[in-house]
Amino acid sequence: MDSATIAQQVRSFIVENYFLGQDYRFADGDSFLNHGIIDSTGVLELVAFLQDTYGITVDDEELTPENLDSINNVATYLLRKFERTAQADDPAVREGILRGNA
Repeated sequence: MDSATIAQQVRSFIVENYFLGQDYRFADGDSFLNHGIIDSTGVLELVAFLQDTYGITVDDEELTPENLDSINNVATYLLRKFERTAQADDPAVREGILRGNA
């Protein structure tokens, strides 16, 4: 999965759920909170969407604007998350973690 695909899926979720499908224009880099796109409750709904859609767990320490306050931030966060998961699933990496080498 690439950044453009994630961006489109997140944008579709936001438009469908917060703008009821109405055409609301905002840039992928616009802050959700600063631009009034979604509020703090909306961020929690976004997290639930990300967890359900992408099969991830968003840990408490990951609930930061750097990860979740724009479409670009969400896409970057998910790609990092996927990469870490893929590395952890690699037997050589897993063995290094178990031995304390990673």
